[in-house]
Amino acid sequence: MEVIKRIADMKAISLCLKREGKSIGLVPTMGYLHEGHLNLIKAARRENDIIIMSNFVNPLQFGPKEDFATYPRDPDHDNKLAESAGVDYVFGPTSEEMYPQGYCTYVEVNGPMVEKMCGMSRPGHFKGVTTVVLKLFLITQPDRAYFGQKDAQQAIIVRKMVTDLNVPVKIITCPIVREEDGLALSSRNTYLSSEERVQALALPRALSAGKNMIIQGETDPQKVKRHITSILASSPGIRVDYVEVVNGDDISDLSAIKGKVLLAAAVYVGKTRLIDNIDLEV
Repeated sequence: MEVIKRIADMKAISLCLKREGKSIGLVPTMGYLHEGHLNLIKAARRENDIIIMSNFVNPLQFGPKEDFATYPRDPDHDNKLAESAGVDYVFGPTSEEMYPQGYCTYVEVNGPMVEKMCGMSRPGHFKGVTTVVLKLFLITQPDRAYFGQKDAQQAIIVRKMVTDLNVPVKIITCPIVREEDGLALSSRNTYLSSEERVQALALPRALSAGKNMIIQGETDPQKVKRHITSILASSPGIRVDYVEVVNGDDISDLSAIKGKVLLAAAVYVGKTRLIDNIDLEV
């Protein structure tokens, strides 16, 4: 496995691989790898000749009061895990390499899919996501790119960008990986105290309760949303950011629960913001 720091070097390697007819799978990460990331790598390994993993904590997707400076980082450990999982190249640029002085070009998806959920709670977040993801696509030239279902809104927005801009990359979303007790794996879980870690279980529990309502025949998205919200609001240590029951393809509102449905929520447990979701077909 090689670790590449410079854009010019990564571009040269990628273009050479493409000329050789190699298929490339890209796994974009912000590092601090866990089993969820490794699951993406395994999926990419099955479907591509070459695996490139990016390891870049993107400052553009953090707001001024968010945790960019304290976001967990351990690149040496990440590299060991990535190599053991079958990654061929790790692209780990600095912020200065990705956004040199004078940088002023951004990519932004507009419309309802970026205006609700995390888009409402974190203004400008998805502009940062789409900008860095398109840059990574141009640098690494992947045939396929792998994203986690935990960031469902992100994956939907990236897929829309790729469609609208005719980017020749297939977006693949892999299932959420959870702890045995149901908590979705996240790098931010390391922020939780032992008490908060227990309190955080209200998030998957509430979403599962909403899913059960739908399985039992409930078709009113507002009733499901209210039920999820009530469970979270009454749970110790939980502050609700948002709860949504929306179309799982484009995050549009539902008049009735039918087709692909996404139950999504974000909460604060102490100072830590956690997101989770359940997608299902009705």
